[in-house]
Amino acid sequence: MTDVDAISDSEKESGSVSPLPVDEAADLTTRIADNVERVIVGHRDAIEHILVALFARGHLLLEDVPGVGKTMLARAVATSLDGSFKRVQFTPDLLPSDVTGVNVFNEKTREFEFRPGPVFANVLLGDEINRAPPKTQAALLEVMAEEQVTVDGETHRVPDPFTVIATQNDVEPGRTYELPVAEVDRFTKKIRLGYPSEDEETELLGRLTGEHPIESLEPVADVGDVRRARSTVSEVTVREPVRAYVSRLAKYTREHARLGASPRGAIALVRASQVRAVFEGRGYVTPDDVQTEAPTVWSHRVRTDTEVDGATVVERALEEVPVE
Repeated sequence: MTDVDAISDSEKESGSVSPLPVDEAADLTTRIADNVERVIVGHRDAIEHILVALFARGHLLLEDVPGVGKTMLARAVATSLDGSFKRVQFTPDLLPSDVTGVNVFNEKTREFEFRPGPVFANVLLGDEINRAPPKTQAALLEVMAEEQVTVDGETHRVPDPFTVIATQNDVEPGRTYELPVAEVDRFTKKIRLGYPSEDEETELLGRLTGEHPIESLEPVADVGDVRRARSTVSEVTVREPVRAYVSRLAKYTREHARLGASPRGAIALVRASQVRAVFEGRGYVTPDDVQTEAPTVWSHRVRTDTEVDGATVVERALEEVPVE
């Protein structure tokens, strides 16, 4: 049995973890967010979006111009969790096996052994994911959807929890590759950071005059806490009227765009809304939770053939679809 197989077997037992009480799960998310803010200035909402994706068993795409702190934000969140963290710098010459792993022939045993790639981590940071060609991007399709990697016909489970935080450069389209729709749909959320305000940038510069805060950042939670909080989220009540509301919103996007929110997108919205309810200390989802999460969960999934973008379609859906 390889090391990765041993990890996988132990992780399979994690489904039986006992959920945290809702108030303790809410305190956990606050504790992590406060810790990340020791490094990141002025992006509390972005930190919460990452945590929503993490506790909703999903992934997050950070898209923005270079230098606004995308990589540092992802690293700070990962550091706050006492779990395994790997980083992949996506480049035009990166191969799929560089991401997932490869079978290597062992001269001593005369057998092939699987060498796990960086996806075998609790948090994977895919830096500038759109700099790699589509073939390499596609290497993430299976693991993001099923939390497993298949190499030469053999399947290997990745650790639990597993979350991809990917960054994307959007100012050099001539030197990047657009992510395929199937992969974009696997990201629970897509957000932008934007530039800091004058006061925020002033504080940021003050923090960085000496040692970078990330170097002294300590974990405030572990993977066991994340598993228990995820179990809490899965038990949050989503009543039929709320589920029907999500379905009506999804139908609106499909009727007003070339490509509307998929069933996977609808599931992602429900799960994100469950996390938002836990953030608020509740054990049930309200339409307000759905409305809070919909823009970042659906805007990147909706494609149009007009000047109206996906974010506008989602915004109009929230305005025009009634809450019954």
